[in-house]
Amino acid sequence: MIEQEIRVGQPLFISFDGPKGTGKTTILEGVRDELRALGREVVALCEKELDPYRADTIVLLEQLSTASSPALETRICQQLAAGRAWITTHILEALDSGKIALIDRWYPSDAAFRRSIPFEQVLDINRTSAVRDPDIAVAVTCAAPLSWDRAWSRSRGLNSHVIQSFEQHKKCTEVFNDAVEKYGWYACINDRTVSAAVAAVVSRVQAERG
Repeated sequence: MIEQEIRVGQPLFISFDGPKGTGKTTILEGVRDELRALGREVVALCEKELDPYRADTIVLLEQLSTASSPALETRICQQLAAGRAWITTHILEALDSGKIALIDRWYPSDAAFRRSIPFEQVLDINRTSAVRDPDIAVAVTCAAPLSWDRAWSRSRGLNSHVIQSFEQHKKCTEVFNDAVEKYGWYACINDRTVSAAVAAVVSRVQAERG
């Protein structure tokens, strides 16, 4: 399992991952608000906003949209891992131990988007780069047609450098769900109301830190 024993002297670190349109960001924001209402010190982070190498990664992702290859995907994974290692050292390790850190997307999301290389290789690249494992990896998922419709209903639309068709999105969902089961991530099935999904995640967090 990817989830580790809670680290003494470090903030509780929770990632929110999943395919496009599943509601990761919405649920993270709801969990943040509920935990703060309970008196918890919560920091909400976004990987793409903190990654200092994001611009270089976008260039590689744009290449991937026209010509996928294992070598290019490996370069992207290494680039993403470098950004996460920077966030681990400069952001997460600087937080007080009493805080709860929520992050919008971390390496479990890569299980959905990798096409030519196995997620085991992605995981190895991240761990070799000293990227911190989430204490709780919240895997936000739902049926592919539902998340596809949700993604397209947003003002920004699908907004993906990787997914171009429903068939690709469906495959991503299947691969991600397989990884959820294999690695024991916390499955948050977001097919009801957002409030129900948020309540389930908050309960899981409370179980870890009382």
